[in-house]
Amino acid sequence: MSLLQIVVLTIVQGITEFLPISSSGHLLLVPVVTGWPDQGLNIDAAVHVGTLLAVLVYFWRDVLAMATSPLSRRSPERTAARRLFAFLVLGTIPALVAGGLIHSFAPDFFRSAKVVAWTTLGYAVLLFLADRFSPTLKRVEHIKLSGALIIGLAQMLALVPGTSRSGITMTAGRLLGLERTEAARYAMLLSIPATAAAGALAIVDVLTSDGGAAPGDMLLAIGLTFLVALGAIWFLMNLLRRFTFTPFVIYRLLLGVALVVWLYGYS
Repeated sequence: MSLLQIVVLTIVQGITEFLPISSSGHLLLVPVVTGWPDQGLNIDAAVHVGTLLAVLVYFWRDVLAMATSPLSRRSPERTAARRLFAFLVLGTIPALVAGGLIHSFAPDFFRSAKVVAWTTLGYAVLLFLADRFSPTLKRVEHIKLSGALIIGLAQMLALVPGTSRSGITMTAGRLLGLERTEAARYAMLLSIPATAAAGALAIVDVLTSDGGAAPGDMLLAIGLTFLVALGAIWFLMNLLRRFTFTPFVIYRLLLGVALVVWLYGYS
């Protein structure tokens, strides 16, 4: 892969992974728009590892609290951290099961620009409705077992490009009444196990196959994506303290309409 292609992919991934606009959909569209060969699932997973590192750094307090909760003395903070950890594990199981099946039997089944076009439009409408009509009352600490499962099932839908993992989990969080920044926080924490699993699968693929992306390309993609994603998280969290999700809804609608016109307008 050329340096330009890696830089473009890392910028696209870093910006779109945590914004509710679908990183997988944008990554799939890059070779379609530029004419470059598809970067493949290995590079896709490598840039996801970069975003994983970014969320670990940005939410280090939450991560540290969950990691040390079994070792600390009994306290409300310890109980909340252990509860959050349990909910994240529960919410990850549906995506891991579905993702493992797709990876094993049909890794390219949904990799289509037409799929991206329609999921981009459909989930834009769902995000708008959830954000516009749901209450804004709860924090992550108020999530119950049923809520964690609902958000986890929603995350499973993000295996289809164009859905947006962060977008669909934030949508589910808003439907449950989470404040906007809390919905974003939970969505990003929930990304940690699934993204780690995707990165592990990519490493296995690289070690067990002769093709795919070069290890050097993957390491460069991870590092560059980390820097861009860290800035994107900071931007999103600050934006949601003052505004709604509407700017992202408008972007998704414009992108979806443009894709539909482009894909179907000349047939």
